[in-house]
Amino acid sequence: MSRFWIIAPVESKQPEFFDKVWQFDLDNNLISIGWSEVGDVSKMSRDELTKAVTMAYPDKPNSTKGLYGNMLWAFWHEIRPGDFVIARKGRTFLAAVGKVIRAGFFASGKNPYLASANYSHDGFLEVEWQQPLNKKFPNLVFPMFTVKEIIESEYRKLVEEDCTESRISPTSEPVDLIDETSAFALEKHLEDFIVKNFEKIFKKSLVMYVDGAGADGQQFDTDIGRIDILAVEPETNSFVVIELKRDSSSDQVIGQVLRYMGWVKKKLCEDGQAVKGLIICHESDTKLSYALEMTNNIEVQYYEVDFKLKKAL
Repeated sequence: MSRFWIIAPVESKQPEFFDKVWQFDLDNNLISIGWSEVGDVSKMSRDELTKAVTMAYPDKPNSTKGLYGNMLWAFWHEIRPGDFVIARKGRTFLAAVGKVIRAGFFASGKNPYLASANYSHDGFLEVEWQQPLNKKFPNLVFPMFTVKEIIESEYRKLVEEDCTESRISPTSEPVDLIDETSAFALEKHLEDFIVKNFEKIFKKSLVMYVDGAGADGQQFDTDIGRIDILAVEPETNSFVVIELKRDSSSDQVIGQVLRYMGWVKKKLCEDGQAVKGLIICHESDTKLSYALEMTNNIEVQYYEVDFKLKKAL
C-alpha cells in the first residue's frame, strides 16, 4: 500500500538558490536531504542511527536528536517505490507531486548547486515528478519538518484544493470593513500577522522558538496536533505556548493550551524549564476568565482590529 510524504528539497530562505536546486531535482527526477555528518544511513540499523546522530550532534537537545533520527530513518528506510511525495517550498507553496521510483541512496555531491554552496545533501530519492503544480496557498498548510508522513486524505486535499483567492473590488466611497463577516476573515490571517510582527508586538519579552533544524515555532508540529505559535521567554528561559481563540469554545481552547503545555514539558523542556500559556482572543469571555482563575501559568491578552479603506485625496 502506498504511503504519502511531504519533503522540503532545501531551505527556502533564499528563493533564487531554492529555485536552482529544485530545478535540478525536477529535471533529474530527484529529491534530497542533508545531515551528511551522520553518514550513509541506508546501511544502519535504528540503534546505529541513534548513536550516529548523537555523535554527529552532541550539543543538540535530545528532542532535536530524536527529530533528526526519525526523519532520517523515514527517508532512508520507510519511503519505498510506489509511495507519493509532495515537494514543498516553505510552508505555503506546493512545488510538485511525484511517485517514488527508487528508495533512498547515498550520492555525495550529486546536485551541483548544493555542492557549490557547501550544502551537505548526500541522501537522495528518485521520484517521477508527475505534476509541477506550483501552487501557492493563502495560509500555512505544510509542517515545518523536512520529512513528514501524511495520510492519503490530507495528500488529496493538498493536491486538489482550489487556491484561488478572492479580491476586494476598488471603491470610491469610505468603507468600514469591521463587521462580523470581515472581522472573521481578518482573524484567519491573525496568526501570520503576529508572526511577521512578533518582535514589535512583544518587544523582545518573547522570541519565536527555533528548533535544531532551523524551523520556527509557527504551527509547531507535535504528535498531538499543531501549536499555533511556540515561543520562549528569555527572562525566565520558559517555553510559552500561544494559542489563538478564534471560533473555538473557552473549554476547547483551555484544553488545547494545557495539552500542548504538557507535551512541551515532556518533550522539549530541559534542566527544570517552565512552560507558560498565552491565549490571544478578540473580546472578553466570562467562561474563559473563570477557567483561568484555577491556573497561574496561563495568561490571556486581547487584540483589536481596525482596518478601513478611505477615498484618496
